[in-house]
Amino acid sequence: MDAAGAVVRPLLFLDVDGPLIPFGGPAPSRALPTDAADSLLSRIDPTVGRRLAALEYELVWATTWGEDANELVAPRLGLPALPVLAWPEGEGDAEAEERDIRAGRHWKTRPIVSSAAGRAFAWVDDEITRADRVWVAAHHGGAALLLRVDPRTGLTGEDFDLLASWPIDGQARG
Repeated sequence: MDAAGAVVRPLLFLDVDGPLIPFGGPAPSRALPTDAADSLLSRIDPTVGRRLAALEYELVWATTWGEDANELVAPRLGLPALPVLAWPEGEGDAEAEERDIRAGRHWKTRPIVSSAAGRAFAWVDDEITRADRVWVAAHHGGAALLLRVDPRTGLTGEDFDLLASWPIDGQARG
C-alpha cells in the first residue's frame, strides 16, 4: 500500500521478442503475412493478452519496440496502450551500458531497476542472466522476480502460474 492506503500492484516489465513473439517452430497459419513484421506479429498468441491482463500487475513495455509495441503488439493481444519504459540516452549511459555488458548483465537491467524505484517488479525477458539476478538483488530495495522465458516457446502456462503466485503478501518468490 502507498501512503494514502491504496494498493500498489507490482510492475511487470514485458519484453516482446521471445516472450510474446516466440521464435520456435513455424509461424501460426492464422494470418498470411505480407512482410517480415507481419510474419513476426503472426506468431503472437492473442490468448496471452487475456492472461497478462488477468494478472495483478501494472504492465509496462520493456522492449526496443518502444511505442510500436502499443501500435502493433497490444492490439493483437487485446491490451490497451501500456506505459513504455524509456531507455536512457547519453554518453554517461553508454559507459554504464558497456560496463554492464562486459559484466554479463543485460543492458536493460539498470534502467528497469531505476524505473521500478524500489517498487516490487517482475521482468519477463529471454535474455536474463545470473549476473542480472545478482545485480538486481544488490541494487533493488524491493521484491523482484526475473523470469527468463525460452524464446522458442514464449510465455508458457508455467510462467503464468509463477507470475500469478508472486509476490504473495509482498514476499518475493521465485
